[in-house]
Amino acid sequence: MNISLVGRHIDLSDSIKEHLMHSIDTLGKYHLDLISVNAVASMNERKKGVMIEFTINVAGKNTIVITQRDNDLYAAIDIAIDRAQKALRRLHDRLSDHRNEGMNEAKTAASGNVDLHALGEAMEDEIVPMELELYKPQEVAEVLEKLKESGKQFEVFYDNEGKMRVLFKRNDGRYGLY
Repeated sequence: MNISLVGRHIDLSDSIKEHLMHSIDTLGKYHLDLISVNAVASMNERKKGVMIEFTINVAGKNTIVITQRDNDLYAAIDIAIDRAQKALRRLHDRLSDHRNEGMNEAKTAASGNVDLHALGEAMEDEIVPMELELYKPQEVAEVLEKLKESGKQFEVFYDNEGKMRVLFKRNDGRYGLY
């Protein structure tokens, strides 16, 4: 892991550098492949405070950027490191979720002791071809009686002219026809 410490408009003393290095070392406990961590401390004279920005590059994932402002540099570092640890913990939990199993494990579990050829033949025996009633021409009166008996909201059918029609129950209790 590459670590870069930069101070803008502020001199980083040895104690600040040591505190930053110790704080950044705690990010390794999540066992993620951290490529680099850049820490930029800057002084803002207009807003009378300091700002710390951590840029954490994780291999194969998005870059995590944490920015924290405070009057005290040590406090800003501590708060920013806590936020970075929270983000890395969430990423670690998402990656090491034990409920998600890989595709190979799912394939081996599914194919256990199943004979796919025998299963395919068994399914072929169960197929029974049927002609759908939808394609038979019907009178509107017949479909209306079916609709009243079944309690459905609509019925799709072909009329005697070969047009596809829809008979439906309207909100006012009457029936409509498309």
